[in-house]
Amino acid sequence: MSRSDDKLFGKDHPPATDGMLAKLADFSFRRRRLMVLLWIVALVVLGGVSGALKGDFEADYTTPGSESKAAGEFIESRFDGLTGHTVDIVWFSPAGADDPAAKRQVDALFTKLDALPGVGTATAAATEVSRDGKTAIAHIPLDRAAWEFEVSEAKEIKDTVEQAGGDGVQIAAGGSVVEQGEPTAEWPALLAAMIILLIAFGSVVASGLPIVTALFGLGVGSMLVGLLTAVVAVPDWAPAVSNLLAIGVGVDYALLVLTRFRDALDRDPNVHAALVEALTTAGRSVMIAGGTVVIAVMGLFLVGVEYMRGTALATGIAVLVVMVTAITLLPALLAMLGTRVNKWKLPGVKSAHERRERELDPDHLPLAARWSRQVQRRPWPTAIAGTLVLIALAIPALDMHLGFPDASNNATDSTSYKAYKLVERGFGAGYYGPMLVAIDLEKAGGADAGGAAVLAKLGDSMKEVDGIAAVTPPRVNDGGNAALITAIPETAPQSKATEQLVHTLRDEVIPPALEGSGAVAHIGGPTPSFIDQSEYLQGKLLTFVSGVVLLSLLILLVAFRSPLIALKAGVMNMLSVGAAYGVMAMAADGGWFGTLVGVQEAVPIPPFVPVITFAILFGLSMDYEVFLMSRVREEYLKGAETHDAVTIGLARTARVITAAAAIMVAVFMSFALSPEVFLRIMGIGMATAVLVDATIVRLVLVPAVLQLLGKANWWIPGWLDRLLPEWDLERETAQAAAE
Repeated sequence: MSRSDDKLFGKDHPPATDGMLAKLADFSFRRRRLMVLLWIVALVVLGGVSGALKGDFEADYTTPGSESKAAGEFIESRFDGLTGHTVDIVWFSPAGADDPAAKRQVDALFTKLDALPGVGTATAAATEVSRDGKTAIAHIPLDRAAWEFEVSEAKEIKDTVEQAGGDGVQIAAGGSVVEQGEPTAEWPALLAAMIILLIAFGSVVASGLPIVTALFGLGVGSMLVGLLTAVVAVPDWAPAVSNLLAIGVGVDYALLVLTRFRDALDRDPNVHAALVEALTTAGRSVMIAGGTVVIAVMGLFLVGVEYMRGTALATGIAVLVVMVTAITLLPALLAMLGTRVNKWKLPGVKSAHERRERELDPDHLPLAARWSRQVQRRPWPTAIAGTLVLIALAIPALDMHLGFPDASNNATDSTSYKAYKLVERGFGAGYYGPMLVAIDLEKAGGADAGGAAVLAKLGDSMKEVDGIAAVTPPRVNDGGNAALITAIPETAPQSKATEQLVHTLRDEVIPPALEGSGAVAHIGGPTPSFIDQSEYLQGKLLTFVSGVVLLSLLILLVAFRSPLIALKAGVMNMLSVGAAYGVMAMAADGGWFGTLVGVQEAVPIPPFVPVITFAILFGLSMDYEVFLMSRVREEYLKGAETHDAVTIGLARTARVITAAAAIMVAVFMSFALSPEVFLRIMGIGMATAVLVDATIVRLVLVPAVLQLLGKANWWIPGWLDRLLPEWDLERETAQAAAE
């Protein structure tokens, strides 16, 4: 070794005092009150502007170029604005669905629904009665697709239905329009973060600062997202994802800066110098990490779906805002507090000074340093073992079933769940996901000529298909050139059998039935639309993943100027994401593991979940990579050999990465409180990924691989070094090495 273990944790080099971040630190120190005031003014002003101008959340789940989209457009153009989307009112009465008491309640509900925006004539809706006569369902047409309804409009429909019923009559509403997501509470994540920070810092003041900055960032970010909804379609579940992610990364980034500030302050009580060091080192890592997360989520634009773009912008804005608070608001608060940052120390918790004294004791090296040494002594076995564990976690992802969960997975007290159960009991689960066959009879002579025979043949052909429970008589439009046939499957909307049935009808039943007639048919409706969306996103997944990985690796290449470090980061992050996919697949399969997140039976995973999960997790994994490798490279540039630099870097970042990962795990686990089943599944998967990334990847694979690569870690071809742009933020570390 180039130096003995007792010298590994000696005094650090002083930070540089020029460069963008050093100037920002200096401004935050000298104009600290102004900086805090600016953030308060931004919060107040944006609150007023957002309240006046914000739009409502909405999403378009139609798929570009799909048959279901073509069917929807055809129905709307030929049937006077009819969309094929409905709100389904289901009622059950022990005395019979036609009992006068039940009819009075239902008619009163229909009258109220007639007055609501977007709802068609309820009293004229076609009504079906179950065989036992106790359950009935009315399909009330909507004037636009269910996902085009504003949250407030959907809530009004839902509330109106929930107030109906009583005296033994059960009334519920089904359909996508009443399944708008409820917001996920942020307070459990904040409470967990506060507890973890108290343990990590041992000081009430220090642990409160990351929460304060995260709350400022969350408030400003939420208001900006509100303004975003006025110009971009943002799905109603996007704030749940962006807010919780903002809390997690906001606390993480503040944690990194605060830790470096306290360490510097422990060596020298000069607050200004400590602030400059914190921002020129940890602040640099925050900017790289935050930029990587933003680029990862912006990769959602590559998917080419509108609601994904809205989700990307909402999440990117949230992350950018909390990143800025960590390098502007937090330094100003630290400048105000100075050495008082360690006030109100918890009893029994070691201070930063006590931990540093222990680090300097050659007989008591930090646990992370001792662990690093053990891994570095046996790099091959540990690297192989860690990789096998991650592969084992990822294997269940090979059987991941992508699709859209139906209402059977909703909260049991929701009206959509009650409607599903009433329909399932009275008619069969397939009635909750009817398929609309839209037929263009223009070239078949119209419904009064050859078209009538075409419709009869098509209806008879569909009735003979296994898996079809019922086929309704054709509904012809006023012009006689178009018709609608509703096919009811035997199986639930989320069933694989229903998905296969749609393909069977499209590929094997409808084409022969219409052959030679000139008629053209498309299958649409909510269930086929969701099936088309699943297949479209699966087809775009490779393009999306490739784009995110390449852009993220480019950032790391510019930041660390090492092809092997960038490549290593990409491979290991892919392993972490694979583990998340495997855990999500296990949770979605139900059983004992799925029960932990409220999934009793197998449920499909919405196709946008793996896409969004990849973007978020790849960015977060890069965060931890940047946290660790920035410190390792810093030590290397100061003259340490690679094995020593890894030991020092791991020892000095293990505590902050562990705390950051624990906070992020708590944040993602709070998704389990969401009424949306896909958010619960996504939360358990992402929590697992962060956990394995902070343990197996950072504590096992990274030190083992860095040890195996040795000096090759820092190799870069001359031509590539000249080609890469010089990043201004590099000056700080480079100058530190020269001192």
